[in-house]
Amino acid sequence: MPERSDVLEAMIRAALRAGDSLRSDLSRPDLIEVREKSASDFVSSADLRSQAIIRAALTEAYPGHGLLLEEGDDRVTADAPRFVVDPLDGTTNFLHGIPHFAVSIALEAEGEVVAGVVLDVMKGELFLAERGGGAWLGERRLSVSRERGLGRSIVGTGIPHRGRGDHPRFLDAIAGIMRDVAGIRRFGAAALDLAYVAAGRMEAFFEIGLAPWDVAAGALLVTEAGGIVSQTGGKAVHLSGDVLASSNDGVHAAMLDRLAPLHAVALPLSRLPS
Repeated sequence: MPERSDVLEAMIRAALRAGDSLRSDLSRPDLIEVREKSASDFVSSADLRSQAIIRAALTEAYPGHGLLLEEGDDRVTADAPRFVVDPLDGTTNFLHGIPHFAVSIALEAEGEVVAGVVLDVMKGELFLAERGGGAWLGERRLSVSRERGLGRSIVGTGIPHRGRGDHPRFLDAIAGIMRDVAGIRRFGAAALDLAYVAAGRMEAFFEIGLAPWDVAAGALLVTEAGGIVSQTGGKAVHLSGDVLASSNDGVHAAMLDRLAPLHAVALPLSRLPS
């Protein structure tokens, strides 16, 4: 890949240190403390340790930058770039011993995400992107899938569950998708879902009510790999909301059509955790 910027190198180091901590915690589940923030939305001592490692590493390297952190303890710095951090994306997977979870770190400057790192902790896959420099998995440049229709497409999603989301409208939308696609996947870590679209492993991904730390790094991966990211209703997406990422305009247009039931009634949708 092109020469990495100093800030991307610092983000990589922070993600790798956090990944080491998460693997260590996963090996001793009896020592992990867990609380439920809200219905089916969990935080563990492993999340907090990972976040503390990332916060310390980024603060040491860039003390003037802000921080937006999933588990709080943000740092606000006026007009400065900020790091957007999910220290453990896929907490529910982690707590059940499912080896599919990630560390996600993005850098936002002047309202745009300019760098992103998504580390698949257990597989050791490191997804990287800098604005204008492409998306990369290690030394391999990523490109989205060339499939232009739904017939051979794999679509990832996040499914509403206990206490979350508008279930009837989601079921209407997914019914229109499942009739037309080759498969639907629910992996439970939005940052990795977005990375998989960037890598051409899935043609599309959508989820309702994602937060900035779920979206920031992964969305940059998709766009730098040649894909499209919008809200599920078609409007431009910034760092959060109802997100649709697709490999190309053919798949994106078809997905927008199938997702119309989500926007048939102007009702708020609850946040879905990853």
